[in-house]
Amino acid sequence: MTYCLGIITQYGLIMASDSRTNAGNDQVNTVRKMHNFTTPGERVFTLLTAGSLSCSQSILTLLRRQYDKGAGLAAALTMYDAARVVGDAVREVSAADRASLERDGYQFNTHIILGGQIKGDKPALFLIYPQGNPLQTSEDCPFVQIGETKYGRPILDRGIRYDKTSLEEACKYALLSLDSTMKSNVTVGPPIDLLAYSTDELELRRHRRFAADDPALMKMRARWDQGLRTAVSRLPDIRFRVTPTTGPVSATDDGSIELVDTLASSDSSDAQPQMTQQARTNTK
Repeated sequence: MTYCLGIITQYGLIMASDSRTNAGNDQVNTVRKMHNFTTPGERVFTLLTAGSLSCSQSILTLLRRQYDKGAGLAAALTMYDAARVVGDAVREVSAADRASLERDGYQFNTHIILGGQIKGDKPALFLIYPQGNPLQTSEDCPFVQIGETKYGRPILDRGIRYDKTSLEEACKYALLSLDSTMKSNVTVGPPIDLLAYSTDELELRRHRRFAADDPALMKMRARWDQGLRTAVSRLPDIRFRVTPTTGPVSATDDGSIELVDTLASSDSSDAQPQMTQQARTNTK
């Protein structure tokens, strides 16, 4: 299993992935799932892969051969065209391997996230399915996930906003989403690869790999745990009131459990840090 995610905001892209792959309890390995294709000043692409490792490697090999010859992703005119190029590579590998895999009881199961920008086009983020068809993100849903997605989605649903979330804040959400998944599912594991791309840079300048014992990651995890407990303590109090009854408790009796808000009404429920100075500088 694996977990990869991409986030897009008006300021750029965040891409993140774990590095654990397994084919059973006794076959657990570390494999990089983030792959970059760049021509500085002209085009940048980052691909994240989940599913069958052998199929993903074949797809990436085809894409790399094309790119080195000036074809495929190197010749795509728009990000949509680039997504179609990746989809074509998925279909080519599917046509070569799917029948043999399914004959022996295996599925052709490869999902890919494509993020990047081509000069003259806006940054874009796509999910490419095993059938080769692409799904593009939108301002209403500015992120995509592949692999073990359920544990890390709630924080993204609640926190990411296309028009307000800075790249720095999006990095925090990505790390917390991955860390939450690793906490709940041992088949997702470090190192974590994190990449940040600012709109119109047309170069990949910011990448970091976090090991399991990375001090910064451990500090963020500890503060998040503490912050969650603090947030719960600030929610309306739950109070139990025992009501006399001579029969079964009625389903409509809402007085035995009360929610009492003891905080000031000025407490904001829509707090969101503004874009940082670094993000403003990056987007100029």
